[in-house]
Amino acid sequence: MIVQMTGLPPGVIGFTAHNQVTAADYERVVIPDIEAAFALNRKLRVIFHIDQDFTGFDAAAMWDDAKLGCRHFSGWERAALVTDVGWMRNLAKALGFLSPGEFRLYETAQLEEARNWVST
Repeated sequence: MIVQMTGLPPGVIGFTAHNQVTAADYERVVIPDIEAAFALNRKLRVIFHIDQDFTGFDAAAMWDDAKLGCRHFSGWERAALVTDVGWMRNLAKALGFLSPGEFRLYETAQLEEARNWVST
């Protein structure tokens, strides 16, 4: 399940992933919210928090994520990933340089710091 974060300034969008994330989650929450944000802003700042209860992404959700990232490749200004999930942190460390904008990785205890960074 994915829920949108609240209390973020204009031009910043955020999501928190819980339990198993499916393609339906992307199609119901992430894609419409990001498309709406890009309709208002040429550049977007995003924060994605993988919560402690996260169990994984299904393959279709990962495909939706990749398509969304490619469709707006030059539109990502800043991206923050907040997680304590080991394999997600390792993947982000290995592939974070591929992010088209600025990218930072944070631990869950640094969620507020990540929100501040992505918002400035």
